[in-house]
Amino acid sequence: MESENSTPIQSAPATPGTPGAPLFRFRYKSSVPNENQSKQHRCNCIPLKLNRCECLPMVAWGKDEPFFQRASVILLSRKVVAEFLGTFILIFAGTSTAIVDEKTGGKVSLIGKAASSGLGIMIVILSTGHISGAHANPSLTIAFAAFRHFPWAQVPFYLAAQVLGSISAAFALKGIFNPFMGGGVTVPSGSDGQAFSLEFIITFNLMFVVTAVATDTRAVGELAGIAVGATVMLNILIAGSNSGGSMNPVRTLGPAIAAGNYKAIWVYIVAPITGALLGAGAYTLIRLKPDPDDESKRSVRSFRR
Repeated sequence: MESENSTPIQSAPATPGTPGAPLFRFRYKSSVPNENQSKQHRCNCIPLKLNRCECLPMVAWGKDEPFFQRASVILLSRKVVAEFLGTFILIFAGTSTAIVDEKTGGKVSLIGKAASSGLGIMIVILSTGHISGAHANPSLTIAFAAFRHFPWAQVPFYLAAQVLGSISAAFALKGIFNPFMGGGVTVPSGSDGQAFSLEFIITFNLMFVVTAVATDTRAVGELAGIAVGATVMLNILIAGSNSGGSMNPVRTLGPAIAAGNYKAIWVYIVAPITGALLGAGAYTLIRLKPDPDDESKRSVRSFRR
């Protein structure tokens, strides 16, 4: 039970890119000598160990000291590894379903491919969202950074992890399903203009939803995985038969490299990025200003309670 004389509860900072609320609350014993030294105090901190009351005070974060530099590198490296693994899982799930559909003569169907990708991103969000934010998509990372929800300094590391995760998943599938790798590549079935329009609109829809559940404390952040997964499924049902429903540059890039098919690849790079930027911008324009009184009463929100 908490002491009545404890200072007001503050929480750990949100992991950049995850829903805009702190992830956990931590308590540690203050080392500052004072008359209440024997009592427990609260502080803003970055957790060093989840099962112990040890934390890294935010007031010291950024100081030019080796300890803090090492802690920062360790934190970023774990987020990058989580982003690599999340992207690998997502690309493996979505691409393998498309390959199996080709191999079985269409038995999986468009509904099956949509469900696979939607479930894939939902699983990734629930398993790695509290670590890296579960972007698994360069378009989302760039849009988050552009609207100051994510630090630009970490963008190159995230993009590298996403590209490597996609390529690794694609070549793993090539080794398993060869020679059916061609079915996993997203290419236009109509004109490039139609594919561009569809990819732009569905990525706009996706980023609009992601920005709402990941950055606005009024949204139900705990349901982010379900909301984003449902949006991905809907988008693929809309655009899958024409453009493939990529919404993600690395969803196309990795399989394209493995299959050696780069048809209209510019569509799947330019359209998702521009659509994500405008989707994030649209939600930012209509977003309500937070009420300070409500904010102080809200509980911690994240992908994981």
